[in-house]
Amino acid sequence: MFHTDRLAYLSHDYCASLGIATRDVVESIERLLRRAAEGQAWNAPKTTIITGDGRYMMATLCASNTPPYMAVKSLMVSPDNAERGLESINAAVILHDSVTGVPVGVIDGNWVTAVRTAGLSCVAAKYLARKNASVAAFIGCGIQARSHLDAFFEMFPLTEVRAVGRGAASRDGFCRHAEEIGLRAIGSEGVQTALDGADLVVTSLPLSYDGAPFIDANWLKPGCFCAITDLAIPWIPDSMLAFDRIVIDDLEQERRMDRSLVSSALIKGDISGLVLGQIAPRSSDAERCAFVFRGLALGDLALAILAWQRHTQGESSAT
Repeated sequence: MFHTDRLAYLSHDYCASLGIATRDVVESIERLLRRAAEGQAWNAPKTTIITGDGRYMMATLCASNTPPYMAVKSLMVSPDNAERGLESINAAVILHDSVTGVPVGVIDGNWVTAVRTAGLSCVAAKYLARKNASVAAFIGCGIQARSHLDAFFEMFPLTEVRAVGRGAASRDGFCRHAEEIGLRAIGSEGVQTALDGADLVVTSLPLSYDGAPFIDANWLKPGCFCAITDLAIPWIPDSMLAFDRIVIDDLEQERRMDRSLVSSALIKGDISGLVLGQIAPRSSDAERCAFVFRGLALGDLALAILAWQRHTQGESSAT
């Protein structure tokens, strides 16, 4: 029996020390997607509050019977946090026993969000990217760019990255990280230059509908795979016709949203369809493919379970 007066808290640094590899994340997400198809896991569409002053609030909910856990995540984006010396995104995940409802632990939501987003992109890339991808371009150089770089570095034979950021400091810091893990890193001034010849593309710009879209999918090389984590806001809508295949994270969730990620006519299916074989993977080396991400609670649960299981295994071995 769990007791809430002794609720464990798994911090960001602690979670990062657990040795969870990209393949572990991909396998955990795919496992839960299959459980959902079997009626043994459930994923609710996320709920949001947009306050009008730049703050963005979100909550997600997912549960499974095997293993028996439920995860509830709350997240907030606050653009003024930099002035407070805080991260712009802060989140927490509460993990419950899905049989009794008793909370078992609290897990740092920033770690969960970063790793699960890259993990979902890697699941899509497993089916939609060329296996020999070696050049990656990153438009946006924040937390999501780093988590995607680390994950793709484990998954593909990367040799070079290009980076475009809104600030030189974040771009240069991202490039230093890439160099530290053994890659050639190029800080690009323009988006088109960065995209030219890239095999993998990640866009992770801050969410804002104020500016005009400026990324043209026609700049992409044939065979490119794009992980689009910023709701496709920076992408020129008409240019999305250049993609041969666009997959999103969840069709049911998308039907309930007020604003579409991309035109429904362009969407071939969702990530569950890829994993379950309901939609075909990449069919040629020339296809341009994209995974457009809104946010999937099932990914939060997959990462929370991984972290919690590693934590409890560590506790067991220490006693």
